[in-house]
Amino acid sequence: MARSLNQVFLLGNLTRDPEVRQTPNGQSVCNFGMALNRSFKRGDTWEEATDFVNCVAWGPLGERVAQYLTKGRRVLVQGSLRSSSWEQDGQKRSKLEVWANDVTFLDGRGANDEGATQASAAKPASKKTTDDVVIEDIGDEPINLDDIPF
Repeated sequence: MARSLNQVFLLGNLTRDPEVRQTPNGQSVCNFGMALNRSFKRGDTWEEATDFVNCVAWGPLGERVAQYLTKGRRVLVQGSLRSSSWEQDGQKRSKLEVWANDVTFLDGRGANDEGATQASAAKPASKKTTDDVVIEDIGDEPINLDDIPF
């Protein structure tokens, strides 16, 4: 039997400031909400609608999200859907949320910001700047601009 695929990519804006807390065993967990705008055609006119999605980022990724993001910031989230259910006041409740694996910060916080940066579960990328060129160095070896073929 084939395995299922559970992977989502969401591009939108934060609806609130991220909230980070610690689990009883000391692991960081960050909750944040996203607004996803979409257009659709009804008859001869285009209409706009917004969907709201709750996201969760764990560990160092969650700490970076909470440190650098605020309400209104544009992000790209890659992750998977997770559902949970519980009983509250005698009624069954459930929720569906996105557990983030990677979060890319897409707009700058201010005029001095370098633009898009990425926060992932792996080691954060270092940045090297030469004039107006920004190079993200993901490995341990620095990138030499003379080695780039274009």
